Amino acid sequence: MEAENPIVPILQAYIQPWHDALSDPPTAQERVLQSLLQIYARTEYGRQHHAEQVGSIADYRAAFPVKTYADYEPLLHQVMAGDTHALLEAEPLGWAMTRGTTGEVKYIPMTPRDLEQRHNAARGPLQYVLHSRRYDILLGANLNLSFPSVVGSLEVNGRTIEYGYATGIYVKHVAARTPIPSIPSQAEIDALGGGTGRAAWEARFQLAYERARGQNITILGGAVQVMLKFARWLRKTHGVYPKDVWDFGVLSLGSAPGINSTFRPRLLAFYGAEAGLVEIYGATEGMFGQQRDDRRFWVPNFDLYFFEVETAGGVKMLHELAPGETGSLIVSTPVLPRYKILDLVRAFEPPHYLCIGRDRKWTRTAYWLRRAIDLDLREG
Repeated sequence: MEAENPIVPILQAYIQPWHDALSDPPTAQERVLQSLLQIYARTEYGRQHHAEQVGSIADYRAAFPVKTYADYEPLLHQVMAGDTHALLEAEPLGWAMTRGTTGEVKYIPMTPRDLEQRHNAARGPLQYVLHSRRYDILLGANLNLSFPSVVGSLEVNGRTIEYGYATGIYVKHVAARTPIPSIPSQAEIDALGGGTGRAAWEARFQLAYERARGQNITILGGAVQVMLKFARWLRKTHGVYPKDVWDFGVLSLGSAPGINSTFRPRLLAFYGAEAGLVEIYGATEGMFGQQRDDRRFWVPNFDLYFFEVETAGGVKMLHELAPGETGSLIVSTPVLPRYKILDLVRAFEPPHYLCIGRDRKWTRTAYWLRRAIDLDLREG
């Protein structure tokens, strides 16, 4: 009998809480809610809404209103001005910026507890390693195409607040503790400056190519749009595709609907048909789920975040969403209670979900049109 690789029990222990929560979402979500309420009770906002007295999901919904970024913005400005406990349990390690399709810039604080939870996005690629038995992937390095951790600053009541992108802040504070190196380092990326124009991106791409060329790069993670842009830049500038330079084992990508349908052919053409493709569902506000199996869906982190959805029939738990039903996602994180993130989520066979786009009038129609164009009319 073949001896078990000693890395297997370590990987299994890491992802087991995820699987345990998926086997009993109601119990897992009750535990998460109680944990979050302890955090909220240490904030002024939580005290105003009597977090310490909340005993059930019904109580939570009665005490804490659903809020969008616009609703939270005044409180976030208070935190920026130095009143940390107006909303947070601890001083943020960084402020993440995001620019949505509307062009609105949002600033989200990332606390130590919040950053620890984001680390669990690694569950997706590690699950792939276990499923495929491609343990060699863990002997390589990650090609770091993260955004800068600092791109600018704000002056708020005499305080200077630096802000950057969530991926860069994450790598700066958390990923450095993992045994898999990221090439180039986040410090090298940040040293190039925080520009967001074409020249700035090309400088980062050139840095990544120069530092990673000749290295054993087996992992790629990040925003799918950036990965496609990098592949085209590499072909145009150096006459090669990423698959010609590195032997990728797994691509762990997110930031757009259709990772496993619309984008899959181009990604595998650029990065290699043998690479595994794992979808991550996350946002500046948190890392909410990742792909678990060969099916083209992500599976929620029911043990880390509290998930609700707003449907035509009212608010319900995400795990109560019926297959084929769509709702607007409401997440509760260590930073934001009952935050309406304005993403539409569609349920499939439990516990599989897809984000089909932003919560707008034409999103559902666009979803079906996109699937028709992709000749992808399956529900599984």
